[in-house]
Amino acid sequence: MSIKTVLFDLDGTLLPMDLDEFIQAYFKKITQWLVPYGYEPKELVDTIWCGTLAMMKNDGLQTNETVFWKVMEEKYGSEMRYDHNTFDRFYDKEFDKLSDICGFQPLAADIVHSLQQKGYQIILATNPIFPQAATHWRIRWAGLKPEDFCYITTYENASYSKPNLDYYRSILEMHHLKPEECLMVGNDATEDMVAQELGMEVFLLTECLLNKHKKDIQQYPNGDFYKLKQYIDQLPVLT
Repeated sequence: MSIKTVLFDLDGTLLPMDLDEFIQAYFKKITQWLVPYGYEPKELVDTIWCGTLAMMKNDGLQTNETVFWKVMEEKYGSEMRYDHNTFDRFYDKEFDKLSDICGFQPLAADIVHSLQQKGYQIILATNPIFPQAATHWRIRWAGLKPEDFCYITTYENASYSKPNLDYYRSILEMHHLKPEECLMVGNDATEDMVAQELGMEVFLLTECLLNKHKKDIQQYPNGDFYKLKQYIDQLPVLT
């Protein structure tokens, strides 16, 4: 391999979590925050899901942020734009309280820092359906800092979502990368391993494995964090 750049997923990869448990806690927390402003909980959750689905289907013409808020305004009217700050304050003040739902794996930071010391470019290729503030919180929960990454995908700067191959193509184009010089590390056999179709090397982390299509994971290099560390340790120091 002639790897020069390593892309990491976040949720379930660098940050161990049960995704369903996290989503349930997230919706409970955000509805508690917004009910005093006149939002009905079930309707709000359904609308956020619709906005998330719209981001997942985004065709690249607008940012995920724009697509999400269009769905919200279609449901609640143009006055929704005035509540944008109310949502932002949730991520600033309440989102961090969800950290207890997540696990912690010290090898995550060890692996990222080891790659940095070897001279590799590190990109956080997390599915960009959250704002930057929420993404930065989750990075910190993993024992890392936003500054550890040369680029972080968020709903503000992305116009595609996983598993759309254009999500990965846009990262490659933006950073002038060749796919064969990239390694994608993630826990989702569909959303992360699809990068292999572009010619990227991949590693499937199995500790919080997501495999909804029941793929044969033996087709990918795979294993727990200790196997990932062994895999990363084999990469040479870049000159």
